[in-house]
Amino acid sequence: MSDKKPEAKNPFEEDEKSSVSEIGNLFYRDLYPVNQDTPVADKNTREFLHRILDIQLDYITSSNDRSSKILDFYHPQQMKEKLDLEIPEEPQNIDTLLTDCKDALKYQVKTGHPHFFNQLSTGLDIVSLAGEWVTATANTNMFTYEIAPVFILMEHACLKKMRELIGFTKGDSILAPGGSISNMYALMIARHKHYPQHKKHGMRAITGQLIMYTSQHHHYSVSGGASAIGLGTENCVKVPCDKKGRMIPSELEKLIIRHKSEGHLPFFVNCTTGTTVYGAFDPINPIADICEKYGIWHHIDAAWGGGLIMSRKYRATHFAGIERADSVTWNPHKLLGTLLQCSTLHFKEDGLLISCNQMSADYLFQKDKHYDVCYDTGDKVIQCGRHNDIFKFWLQWRSKGMEGFETQINTLMDLTAYQVQQMKERKERFYLLLDEPECTNVIFWYVPERLRPIHCPQAYTRDWMLELGKVTATLKGRMMSSGTIMISYQPFGEFPNFFRSIISNQAVTKKDVDFMLDELERLGNDL
Repeated sequence: MSDKKPEAKNPFEEDEKSSVSEIGNLFYRDLYPVNQDTPVADKNTREFLHRILDIQLDYITSSNDRSSKILDFYHPQQMKEKLDLEIPEEPQNIDTLLTDCKDALKYQVKTGHPHFFNQLSTGLDIVSLAGEWVTATANTNMFTYEIAPVFILMEHACLKKMRELIGFTKGDSILAPGGSISNMYALMIARHKHYPQHKKHGMRAITGQLIMYTSQHHHYSVSGGASAIGLGTENCVKVPCDKKGRMIPSELEKLIIRHKSEGHLPFFVNCTTGTTVYGAFDPINPIADICEKYGIWHHIDAAWGGGLIMSRKYRATHFAGIERADSVTWNPHKLLGTLLQCSTLHFKEDGLLISCNQMSADYLFQKDKHYDVCYDTGDKVIQCGRHNDIFKFWLQWRSKGMEGFETQINTLMDLTAYQVQQMKERKERFYLLLDEPECTNVIFWYVPERLRPIHCPQAYTRDWMLELGKVTATLKGRMMSSGTIMISYQPFGEFPNFFRSIISNQAVTKKDVDFMLDELERLGNDL
């Protein structure tokens, strides 16, 4: 493995206490809200927050500097030695807090770096970031219009627009703390729709075993939801997929017919549009036909792939028939690049959220308020209190308009196609497990020189694949130690470890894709 050129200096490598200002020796009690001596408290608070802002701006600059590393990796015990994590008995001064903030970012993985291809949620949208700052400043709960009037109306506007894009003419929506909870809510609502008496009497109100279906490539949250609502994971039936990772509708129907003949109660089908590993899209219309035929709730988990709805091109090819679904999970914090977290859940039928979850706590949800209480959203969900996840998305959408999001999505898909093309041109150095990705997931093995078919008679055998799996894990370790790129890996089904690169960062260009492929070769050629 050849030596890497010296890296550019990281601004966080400077002595954190080199510029102690007069505020450095002050304490929390010298700031708002504890200090209510307005002229003094205002001056101190402004100076402190300006210093915090400078730290964040330095981090943003570093994250967009391609000559900087994504991370300096330390094992957990080493990291503990570098950080002061203790909770003290006495208050710490402002300079200590500023150092803490610098250290937190200094050792953090730069997920907004153009060479970070590791996760579904990447990048750092600056407008969305500004929205998150404003959200934190407001620091309000989203359970009633009474305390969050502006943000509640923004939520209504954004969710209504999303339902229109899905094709729901009426319906209802909610933001949830992540796609996993959104999927679980969909399960709860589906059960409530079919068996409303369950809300009061529990499972004894249902005669027979409820059965739900999802593809073998489903997100684990679907099985987790089955466990959480008391259905049981063995009653979350996995439907076989084709070689591209898509649910096979004929296999789904066979399972439904069999379970009905056994006296069971099929009630829910999860159709994944953008699987976590393959990025596969289950066929919506054939699944919708089956759900309608047997009276089964049709949920679409578009947490990952939902961003493609913003593109007229990909909406037509990947989401034909989505309006036939009963519910849709869609996470703007993934392909759309909204800051974490921002997960939405949409229903075709209005009234189900409140009917299923309402507990009518009269200390929050009084019916005789002097405004329209339909804008009080807290009783629609089991969590009551909700974080304000809408403003950063609303502001980002305002900044881009539909046109900007469409361009963003088309660009990400074009870059993915470029990556696949470049891998094919490098022939034996990369082995694509799926040569026509449906989303921005690219799954592949890097093939070091000794395992290339020209040198390896065992090429394409099971032993060869197992060896590539070992190479993958070792190469990921080298990536982490080098800090120059990050790509995730996993085993899946019959395949041992393989890489899964993701392009969802607006900063990525073709040169960054080229760098990723070159760096894989630099780090892994001798393995």
